[in-house]
Amino acid sequence: MNRLTRIGVAAALTAASALALSQAPPGPGGPPNPEAQAKTAIETRQAVFKLIANQNGAAGAMQRNQREFDAAVVGRNAVRIQTLAGMIPELFTADTRAVKTFKTAALDGIWTSQADFAAKADGLAKAAAGVVEAAKTGDKAATMKAQAEIGKACGACHDNFRAKP
Repeated sequence: MNRLTRIGVAAALTAASALALSQAPPGPGGPPNPEAQAKTAIETRQAVFKLIANQNGAAGAMQRNQREFDAAVVGRNAVRIQTLAGMIPELFTADTRAVKTFKTAALDGIWTSQADFAAKADGLAKAAAGVVEAAKTGDKAATMKAQAEIGKACGACHDNFRAKP
């Protein structure tokens, strides 16, 4: 695992821990600040999506012939994407729509259509699993074809649940 990936995974886990702590029942000091909870939730989500993009980058470069094909890298990164995709629905349990202080591209449909949102995240996890299996064969064409499914899964979710930039 390269240094940047280790740092990114550590940051995501730290942010996820902070999110969990911020949603804990109030302690002796009183209830947690809703704005601070929203900030932590949004930052955690954004960190996970940045990690997914980071892990997808190498395969994207291989698809564009900007980097030599390496099935081991594609497979390893797909395992990571699969893990991160499984976290997505849980990261959106905190409804942050009421807090407008922080910039987010999350659309209302995430909370009004949670079953569909979770299905889209599951679709990403399944696409990543397909890449893992294809990469095991070492076949570039099959692996890149499976890799394209990750992009389709991302786009399917973005179409309904992410504001256009």
